[in-house]
Amino acid sequence: MARYIGSLCRICRREGEKLFLKGDRCYTDKCAIERRKYPPGEHGQGYRKLSDYGLQLREKQKVRKMYGILERQFRRYFNEAARKKGVTGETLLQFIESRLDNVVYRMGFAPNRRKARQLIGHGHILVNGRKVNIASYTVKAGDVVEIKESCKGMSDILDSVAKSEHRGIPSWVEVDSVNLKGKVLHIPSREEIQLPVQEQLIVELYSK
Repeated sequence: MARYIGSLCRICRREGEKLFLKGDRCYTDKCAIERRKYPPGEHGQGYRKLSDYGLQLREKQKVRKMYGILERQFRRYFNEAARKKGVTGETLLQFIESRLDNVVYRMGFAPNRRKARQLIGHGHILVNGRKVNIASYTVKAGDVVEIKESCKGMSDILDSVAKSEHRGIPSWVEVDSVNLKGKVLHIPSREEIQLPVQEQLIVELYSK
């Protein structure tokens, strides 16, 4: 599967805001966007007004990069959300938030979603007592997500849990930081998905 291996800070600078892709570093003054608040590249400091299409495209790209999802998979999420009853944009975000890699990150077991995908791929995560190594696995309300017993002493996981207060634990999950176990209480509502995203722009982009 294709994956992005370039600079994560470059993505944040391109979108013009923090996407918290590097975990704890994003909360310090070492964050690249704090030092250089302009897009990367030779013409990054030049002023350019975006068209309506440009605004819609940038919003879609921002969400994709934030969650680390490829275009084809993101489009599948949108198509599935469009078929569901309710507000398409909100449903889209709920689908993405329900990914296992995002849930592991939200519970504080990993400093960012990229590290969460690595933990899942290496078989360190259990869902309802069973190993799941697919990052895009959809977690449902009531599911219990935990660190595999033999991996609970890993320094990276313990360090992330200790620093998770910086990010905060969302209200739709319940976490036992001592036993490294968490439970999904319910699928988050739009109000609980605290992201600087205008999902309606994504709906408009794909509805053309």
